[in-house]
Amino acid sequence: MAPSAKEVIRFIGRSSKRIAVTVVGAALVAVGLAMFVLPGPGILVVALGFAVLGTEYAWAAAALERTKRTAERAGRTAKGAVKTASGRVRRRPPTKP
Repeated sequence: MAPSAKEVIRFIGRSSKRIAVTVVGAALVAVGLAMFVLPGPGILVVALGFAVLGTEYAWAAAALERTKRTAERAGRTAKGAVKTASGRVRRRPPTKP
């Protein structure tokens, strides 16, 4: 039995949404990865890409959680490094004009 026109339209609608989510999410992840070596908020764009992909794929939702944990850990490390470095900075006495 051949599928009805309504079934075909429904299939195309579902598939096109999934394709659009895949393309947009993958593009965001790729741009975010490029931003790791180029100027820009790489980790945020990667997380946004995984959030978009996570609407359709379970593996992407899990990757988003890992990305959040990694970003949180990196933030804590950076914060600790700043505190450590600020304690080592020696202030120069003001110069006399």
